[in-house]
Amino acid sequence: MSDTPATAATATPFSIATWNVNSLKVRLPHLLEWLAEASPTVVCLQETKLEDHAFPTAEIEAAGYQVAFSGQKTYNGVAIVSRLPLTDVVMGNPRFDDPQKRLISATVAGPDGDVRVVGAYFPNGQEVGSDKYAYKLQWLSALHDWLAGELAAHPRLALCGDYNIAPADEDVHDPAAWAGQILCSEPERQAFRDLVGLGLVDAYRLFPQAERSFSWWDYRNLGFQKNLGLRIDHVLLSAPLAERCTAARIERHLRKKERPSDHAPVIATLS
Repeated sequence: MSDTPATAATATPFSIATWNVNSLKVRLPHLLEWLAEASPTVVCLQETKLEDHAFPTAEIEAAGYQVAFSGQKTYNGVAIVSRLPLTDVVMGNPRFDDPQKRLISATVAGPDGDVRVVGAYFPNGQEVGSDKYAYKLQWLSALHDWLAGELAAHPRLALCGDYNIAPADEDVHDPAAWAGQILCSEPERQAFRDLVGLGLVDAYRLFPQAERSFSWWDYRNLGFQKNLGLRIDHVLLSAPLAERCTAARIERHLRKKERPSDHAPVIATLS
């Protein structure tokens, strides 16, 4: 934990971001550069792929951020990076016994009061009908049930992460090719709608956006260069936060870096 005073951190707008870094060991220079460039207040990271003892705490604190993390070797791993103090940190879903490190929550002081930030790395599911797909749907159901209670306790809540769900055809470069496939199947999309039904709002869709706006592109087959992407990284805000949301964007330029993550950050700004 760093000792950055909250007063210094509130000099710029309050912003919440999510970024699947696909190996923090590889992408740490990109993260540190972006933190200095964009100065987000809170960032939820996914696929850190680091055991806790190897997490680059010192480097992130030197950049003026506190951090809470839950990791494992080679796979998964989540973290919350914040310019404001992190309190009441919870690892995982208390209602779902899961050895995979996919969920982390913490409270930060936001505009008009505390904000409960939930960072999540949703399961991929591998293939519709597989055991991993069944696990994904179970994980989603458990998340929904747990979040209902979290929203009751924390009306100002943000659920940020790599959802591994493209919620609508406009979030897919080729809807016909992806119809019924993993990330786009109807049960997955229904699970996304169920989360929204709890009273959450997709921050990105609060504002007009360019067509074919995506947050993930396959490394193969010139996926980024041809913009063959999906929008699967999301910031969902509860109503009190959505009312304060003034902008939301995908930081697409970070996908152009050398050795980039296959995901770009998504960031929402609150007044």
